[in-house]
Amino acid sequence: MGLLVCLDMLRQAGANISLLDCLDKGEADIDWPPAAAYGCGHYPKTEIPKPDLLRHVPRRFSRYGLPWEAVRQALQNLTPPPHLILITSVMTYWYPGVAGMVRMVREIWPGVPVCIGGIYATLCPEHAQKNQKADLVLPGCLENRENWEKLWGLMGQSAPKIKKDAGFTPALDLYPGPRFSPLLGSRGCPFNCSYCASSQLFKGFQQTDFDSFKKSFLAEYNRGVRDFSFYDDALLVNPERLLWPFTDMLREKSLQIRMHTPNAVHARYLDKNTCTRLKKAGLVTVRLGLESGFKNRHDFKLCREEWEAAVANLREAGFSLEEIGAYILFGLPGQKEEEIKQAIHLARQSGVRPQLALYTPIPGSKMFAAAQKHSPYPLEEPLFQNNSLWPCYPGGFTWEEHSRWKKIVQGREV
Repeated sequence: MGLLVCLDMLRQAGANISLLDCLDKGEADIDWPPAAAYGCGHYPKTEIPKPDLLRHVPRRFSRYGLPWEAVRQALQNLTPPPHLILITSVMTYWYPGVAGMVRMVREIWPGVPVCIGGIYATLCPEHAQKNQKADLVLPGCLENRENWEKLWGLMGQSAPKIKKDAGFTPALDLYPGPRFSPLLGSRGCPFNCSYCASSQLFKGFQQTDFDSFKKSFLAEYNRGVRDFSFYDDALLVNPERLLWPFTDMLREKSLQIRMHTPNAVHARYLDKNTCTRLKKAGLVTVRLGLESGFKNRHDFKLCREEWEAAVANLREAGFSLEEIGAYILFGLPGQKEEEIKQAIHLARQSGVRPQLALYTPIPGSKMFAAAQKHSPYPLEEPLFQNNSLWPCYPGGFTWEEHSRWKKIVQGREV
């Protein structure tokens, strides 16, 4: 979404833009795992040699998305050649892919300036400066005036004025015939939880106005999209500003859609009115942040009474147990096994499906220093920030422990 917002800003400023999403099949004639319900599914992956630092890890190392040669062919087919290349990466530990992409575009378009931005560049700017052969590493948001001027300066041009709604209008139209679309109503988060990177990626908390949100939604709806996902970090905060007008509009226009909250919502805000509105609006994927139960929480957002009320309100509104899942943080620094089991038991006792959310040590978060103390890995190296390693879990990842915890989550082992 960050890259799509940047592209929209550049287009509004007069630039011609193109997008290559290496995690999207697009019109490429290649094998791709079939999508499941609502457009969910797996990415294809190609096993590649492990970096030396990960030789000891009992897992395969793979590149996800389009095959390397398909990426090269797509870039070579782009005409005319670009004046500027923007590269982003969702995960910090995917930076080897960023480095490979920089090398590829240098070979295809020598002399064209390359800028790296997004989550990796923001959370690990020193690493990106040192290890990526880019012309510019741009931490933070593009609507930051200094960043905006630096980007246009790469092309030898003066920066035009930044548009008023910058940061909230992603260029979703760059995807032809999408099966689903994301919705973006807010950026940042007012909670600043100790394990989270939200405050590093966006300072403060900002919500868009309803007219801009409505315009973006209707553009996708009119293209035939019926599945919409919210990725807001705090979707239910100030619902009267955005969420209530949105649900009212859906009812007034008799628009039938399916909504999804894969990023989890705060259970304490799920009162009866909210649950009823969301059910009538078409919410079908409900994910709650149970995290680590109540005794040793790291977010100060939930107590047992609020949790029980939220589940009861969801059920009363008509949500089935199959639609409700609870994320439980796993592998926190110093976390006790019994703490995880208690949270799993609480979810199952409430009739909610528990799902383990693997802890990722994030530079700049309040918990990162504790993670560094508990992890055997030097976590300043982004490869070790990969939650698939279980970097703060005693002994790290093993297939035996993976199988044991899978049974515990499913209720097949205490």
